[in-house]
Amino acid sequence: MTALGLAIGLGACAPQPERIDIGVDQVDGALPADLTEQMQSLTETAMTSIGASGAIVSVSVPWSGEWVAGLGTSGPGGPEVDPSMTFKSANVTRAMTCDLLYALVEKGTVGLDDTVGDWLDSYPGQAGITLGDLCDSTSGLAGYLGRVFPRVIAAPERVWNPRELVAYGIAQRATAAPGAEFRDSDTGYVLLGLVLERAGGESLSDLYNEYVFEPLGMSSSAYPTGAGGGDRLKGAYIANGKDRKPDCSAPIDVTEVTSSVGAASGGVVSTVGDLSTYVRALAVGARSYDADTRYADPRPANSEQPAWFTADGGTYQAGSLVGQFGSLPGYMVAAFADRTTGMSVVVVLNESRASSNAVRVLAWQLAALASKAPAADGRTAPEMGLPWTAESLAPELARYATCGG
Repeated sequence: MTALGLAIGLGACAPQPERIDIGVDQVDGALPADLTEQMQSLTETAMTSIGASGAIVSVSVPWSGEWVAGLGTSGPGGPEVDPSMTFKSANVTRAMTCDLLYALVEKGTVGLDDTVGDWLDSYPGQAGITLGDLCDSTSGLAGYLGRVFPRVIAAPERVWNPRELVAYGIAQRATAAPGAEFRDSDTGYVLLGLVLERAGGESLSDLYNEYVFEPLGMSSSAYPTGAGGGDRLKGAYIANGKDRKPDCSAPIDVTEVTSSVGAASGGVVSTVGDLSTYVRALAVGARSYDADTRYADPRPANSEQPAWFTADGGTYQAGSLVGQFGSLPGYMVAAFADRTTGMSVVVVLNESRASSNAVRVLAWQLAALASKAPAADGRTAPEMGLPWTAESLAPELARYATCGG
């Protein structure tokens, strides 16, 4: 039994799932050098603006080629970043948790309209919230991370019980009525994870393995209770200095913060290679449980953002892209893919003080460049248009800068 799960089933005895072909015909080769130089320049600008020492980027353009790179160092003065390094995937975990929900819906184990009270009797105040609300982040539950953050930084090795995290969230006033509107809620995803463990009769670790990692060959991905294995990219957090401004010269190493603080909202550890495969499968609907209805009721992601930026099904939609972005102590991560072509962009920056919108903007800048990549010999570039350009997003990135840039 793990600290994160009920582990009441016999998941280890389940048959191995069949490997899924996501059906994206990717050119085997590198993107043009002039294009990757532009991408590297944009990434380095973002790194400088938020004080990140390192970044890992994966851009895959089916008709043109790929660019996978590690930039900077793994921690100030550390070794050069290797693109195979692991990191906490932050909010991309939320899409995976919704995958589990839709997989169990396909099996007939649960329904989207099932309520928390149908499966857990520990939360009478939240009993009427549906599982669909938890996945769509329309539960109205307040977040927990801000409340526990000082304790996380003070004791990074602590393993958190997900029920404790949920308790911090539900102790606060609700942000909206259930089902009324999209309101980002890490508490909702952690609560959904508890329901899925109960309904599926397995730990979350086993459920992710069965329905997400193994079918897609994501061999470097895991849901650990600790910090996560592999050769990890060091993560940092920039605290305030004496003048109460970000002290970019002395980032705090928070690599050892346990994945348990993210739980079903952010606890998966992965690589850019695995996340590229994952977000492509998510975008093109490669798995049997991928339902179009998952994105059928999009809500505005933010009242200050354009109408084409929406949220639904544990993901964000932006033009033709679908994916997730966010942060967990030490890391900012974004993963988006095009629903028609399978073009994908995955980015991790190893600093989490700034708004996680910084990594979203960077990913969208890279996607804008990638969408115009020339076709390789024998291939044809699709007519693909995104409602932004790399240049049009530059002022927004500048607004999120904490360390210059």
